[in-house]
Amino acid sequence: MSDGPHRRAFEIDGRVIDDSSPCYVIAEVGHNHQGELEQAKRLFDAAKDCGADAVKLQKRDNRSLFTKEYYSRPYDNPNSFGTSYGEHREALEFGRSEYLELQAYAREIGITFFATAFDPASCEFLAELEMPAFKVASADLTNTPLLRRIAETGRPVIMSTGAAVLEDVLRAYNTIAEINQNLAVLQCTASYPPAWNELDLRVITTYRELFPSSVIGFSSHDSGIAMAVAAYVLGGRIVEKHFTLNRAMRGSDHAFSLEPQGLAKMVRDLERAHVALGDGTKQMHPGEVEPSVKMAKKLVTTRALPAGHVLGPEDIAAKSPGDGLPPHELENFLGRALGRPVDEETTLTFELLEEAIPEIASGAYSPLDVG
Repeated sequence: MSDGPHRRAFEIDGRVIDDSSPCYVIAEVGHNHQGELEQAKRLFDAAKDCGADAVKLQKRDNRSLFTKEYYSRPYDNPNSFGTSYGEHREALEFGRSEYLELQAYAREIGITFFATAFDPASCEFLAELEMPAFKVASADLTNTPLLRRIAETGRPVIMSTGAAVLEDVLRAYNTIAEINQNLAVLQCTASYPPAWNELDLRVITTYRELFPSSVIGFSSHDSGIAMAVAAYVLGGRIVEKHFTLNRAMRGSDHAFSLEPQGLAKMVRDLERAHVALGDGTKQMHPGEVEPSVKMAKKLVTTRALPAGHVLGPEDIAAKSPGDGLPPHELENFLGRALGRPVDEETTLTFELLEEAIPEIASGAYSPLDVG
């Protein structure tokens, strides 16, 4: 997948992401579809319309994932879809037929669709469906058996790193990377939503230094869009954001998710950031020429002067517009004699001198070199 040990790249569904890439945006649908297939399709449509590159669901085999006690515990609250936690989770879970239909629908509208595997049974389920990638949830950073099984699928792996210390991240990274190097790492804070001072965006820089061959990104649980752009500027090339059709809908994730208007604005701002960063070359752009000439200065005479006059500081001023020689050329005029008389505010050129400066009088100097 990589051209060498130092090339940072990640490939997903035929798309190669590297440091020169636009941001790859994942709309995290999770269970915001509320267990309704048609609502999931509407979310896919909206994400595509907003410019997202991928949509993601969460897959759980609830009976094997939770203890019997936890599965059966009462779950009576405004966000509940069942009287017990197990009933709630089952009401939100899609099975094989729904996943197949959503796969076909994602292909039809042209958006990448994959999911998080929360347990071995879900990993096998998604592998059989040949999902184009696997997501590892932050909570499974310490679940090395599951990490190994996900890595063994050979599919691209995106790993979130919330609620962890660096030791956990390194262990998880090494567990996956020794089997599968097509691995991306996302900085994440597993609060819903986190406080601004808990986002730790500089960890993106830390990860870029620790994992020089891996693409780094940001799984954002905050409710705004600005931090995604900050993450991109720091070198994050994948942004995952929870997504809903309406923040007021029933379910615990809707309140901090982006609605379509917010997602579209975030995608727009990330696209602008990509082109705005440039390639690091300092240059003058065509659009700068006119305002530069208007506001810059040129060298002019302060008064009428006769031929043979030796120019001193009192004879020359810097005035706008800058359609002549810039003030940094002043030293090349001081102490030199005029070859002909000039009026007040004559634009100075080297041809006016008794003895022109050859390398500049030859025409190699542009009057728009406004310094």
